[in-house]
Amino acid sequence: QVQLVESGGGLVQAGGSLRLSCAASASGDTICISAMGWYRQAPGKERELVAAITTGGSTVYADSVKGRSTISIDNSKNTVYLQMASLRLEDTAVYYCYAPCYTYDYESWGQGTQVTVSS
Repeated sequence: QVQLVESGGGLVQAGGSLRLSCAASASGDTICISAMGWYRQAPGKERELVAAITTGGSTVYADSVKGRSTISIDNSKNTVYLQMASLRLEDTAVYYCYAPCYTYDYESWGQGTQVTVSS
Protein backbone atom coordinates (compact mmCIF):
# COMPACT_ATOMS: atom_id res chain seq x y z
CA GLN A 1 0.00 0.00 0.00
CA VAL A 2 0.95 3.60 -0.52
CA GLN A 3 0.97 6.23 2.19
CA LEU A 4 0.22 9.83 1.26
CA VAL A 5 1.24 12.81 3.37
CA GLU A 6 -0.23 16.21 2.50
CA SER A 7 1.02 19.63 3.44
CA GLY A 8 0.42 23.25 2.56
CA GLY A 9 -3.13 23.87 3.67
CA GLY A 10 -4.16 26.71 5.90
CA LEU A 11 -5.93 30.04 6.05
CA VAL A 12 -5.56 32.41 3.14
CA GLN A 13 -7.32 35.58 2.09
CA ALA A 14 -9.49 35.70 -0.97
CA GLY A 15 -7.41 36.51 -3.99
CA GLY A 16 -4.36 34.93 -2.48
CA SER A 17 -2.51 31.79 -3.43
CA LEU A 18 -1.20 28.62 -1.89
CA ARG A 19 0.59 25.45 -2.82
CA LEU A 20 -0.41 22.01 -1.67
CA SER A 21 2.05 19.16 -1.65
CA CYS A 22 1.54 15.44 -1.32
CA ALA A 23 4.34 12.94 -0.93
CA ALA A 24 3.83 9.24 -1.49
CA SER A 25 5.77 6.45 0.12
CA ALA A 26 5.51 2.70 0.47
CA SER A 27 6.75 0.24 3.06
CA GLY A 28 8.16 -2.12 0.47
CA ASP A 29 10.79 -1.69 -2.19
CA THR A 30 8.39 -0.77 -4.93
CA ILE A 31 5.69 1.85 -5.16
CA CYS A 32 2.82 1.71 -7.59
CA ILE A 33 1.54 5.11 -8.67
CA SER A 34 -0.19 5.63 -11.99
CA ALA A 35 -1.33 9.16 -11.29
CA MET A 36 -1.74 11.61 -8.45
CA GLY A 37 -4.32 14.22 -7.80
CA TRP A 38 -6.47 16.25 -5.47
CA TYR A 39 -10.07 16.04 -4.48
CA ARG A 40 -11.86 18.39 -2.15
CA GLN A 41 -14.92 18.28 0.02
CA ALA A 42 -16.71 21.30 1.37
CA PRO A 43 -19.19 21.06 4.25
CA GLY A 44 -22.45 19.59 3.09
CA LYS A 45 -21.13 18.82 -0.36
CA GLU A 46 -19.85 15.75 -2.14
CA ARG A 47 -16.19 15.15 -2.70
CA GLU A 48 -15.12 16.48 -6.09
CA LEU A 49 -12.07 16.21 -8.27
CA VAL A 50 -9.93 19.34 -8.34
CA ALA A 51 -7.05 18.26 -10.55
CA ALA A 52 -5.07 15.17 -11.42
CA ILE A 53 -1.93 14.31 -13.30
CA THR A 54 -0.56 11.05 -14.63
CA THR A 55 3.06 10.07 -14.20
CA GLY A 56 3.37 10.85 -17.89
CA GLY A 57 2.23 14.41 -17.34
CA SER A 58 -1.32 14.38 -18.65
CA THR A 59 -3.54 16.64 -16.60
CA VAL A 60 -7.18 17.23 -15.91
CA TYR A 61 -8.76 20.12 -14.03
CA ALA A 62 -12.19 20.89 -12.67
CA ASP A 63 -13.79 23.76 -14.52
CA SER A 64 -13.99 25.69 -11.27
CA VAL A 65 -10.20 25.86 -10.91
CA LYS A 66 -9.11 25.79 -14.54
CA GLY A 67 -6.96 28.75 -15.44
CA ARG A 68 -5.97 29.57 -11.88
CA SER A 69 -4.49 26.26 -10.76
CA THR A 70 -1.51 24.22 -11.86
CA ILE A 71 -0.84 20.63 -10.94
CA SER A 72 2.62 19.14 -11.34
CA ILE A 73 4.38 15.94 -10.39
CA ASP A 74 7.93 15.09 -9.46
CA ASN A 75 8.20 11.42 -10.28
CA SER A 76 11.64 11.15 -8.70
CA LYS A 77 10.13 12.20 -5.36
CA ASN A 78 6.68 10.65 -5.85
CA THR A 79 5.28 14.05 -4.99
CA VAL A 80 2.44 16.03 -6.50
CA TYR A 81 1.95 19.77 -6.17
CA LEU A 82 -1.13 21.89 -6.64
CA GLN A 83 -0.55 25.60 -7.04
CA MET A 84 -3.74 27.60 -6.65
CA ALA A 85 -4.11 31.31 -7.27
CA SER A 86 -6.93 33.86 -7.12
CA LEU A 87 -8.50 31.86 -4.34
CA ARG A 88 -12.20 32.27 -3.74
CA LEU A 89 -14.40 31.71 -0.73
CA GLU A 90 -15.85 28.67 -2.49
CA ASP A 91 -12.42 27.05 -2.58
CA THR A 92 -12.76 26.46 1.14
CA ALA A 93 -12.73 22.71 1.71
CA VAL A 94 -10.73 19.78 2.95
CA TYR A 95 -8.35 18.80 0.19
CA TYR A 96 -7.47 15.15 -0.19
CA CYS A 97 -4.55 13.74 -2.09
CA TYR A 98 -5.11 10.51 -3.96
CA ALA A 99 -2.95 8.16 -5.95
CA PRO A 100 -4.38 5.34 -8.02
CA CYS A 101 -2.46 2.27 -9.06
CA TYR A 102 -3.98 0.98 -12.27
CA THR A 103 -1.75 -2.09 -12.39
CA TYR A 104 -3.08 -3.52 -9.16
CA ASP A 105 -6.40 -1.67 -9.18
CA TYR A 106 -6.32 0.22 -5.92
CA GLU A 107 -6.34 3.80 -4.75
CA SER A 108 -4.60 5.47 -1.84
CA TRP A 109 -5.88 8.53 -0.04
CA GLY A 110 -4.32 11.08 2.23
CA GLN A 111 -5.82 12.25 5.51
CA GLY A 112 -6.83 15.60 4.09
CA THR A 113 -5.66 19.15 4.65
CA GLN A 114 -7.95 22.06 5.40
CA VAL A 115 -7.93 25.08 3.12
CA THR A 116 -9.91 28.05 4.35
CA VAL A 117 -10.32 31.16 2.24
CA SER A 118 -11.41 34.25 4.15
CA SER A 119 -12.87 37.50 2.88
